[in-house]
Amino acid sequence: MGARKRLRAEAIKENNKSIAFARLNDSPIAPRKMRLVADLVRGVEVNKALNLLQHNSKNASTSLGKLLRSAIANWELKNEGANIEEANLIVKSIEVGGGAMLKRIQAAPQGRAHRIRKRSNHVTITIDGTK
Repeated sequence: MGARKRLRAEAIKENNKSIAFARLNDSPIAPRKMRLVADLVRGVEVNKALNLLQHNSKNASTSLGKLLRSAIANWELKNEGANIEEANLIVKSIEVGGGAMLKRIQAAPQGRAHRIRKRSNHVTITIDGTK
C-alpha cells in the first residue's frame, strides 16, 4: 500500500471511530409506517430520541427504540471508557428500505380472490458522537 493510500485509510478509520450503527432486518411492519416514526428522531440527540420513541403510541416506535439502544451499545463498545453525555451523540441517519413481501390471497365474492401484500422492512440507524 502506498503512503498516500495508507494515510487516507488511517484518516477514514479515525473519522469512523465516532460513528456506530445498528441494523434491523425483516421487521414485520410496513416501511411506510416505519418511516413515519423514523422521521421523528432523524437528526435528534440520542437521549431525546429515546424519550420520543418511548412515549410514542405507534407500534414501530418499540422496534426503533430497541434498535437505537443497540446502536448506543455498539458505540460504547467502539469507544471504551467514553461517556455518552459528554460525547453528544446524535442520530445521524435512519434509512428504512423495503424488505421481502409475503403474498397472500383473500377470498372475495363470486369466486374471485384478492392479493394481499404483507410488507416488511429493513432499518439501518447510524449515530455520531462529536466530541
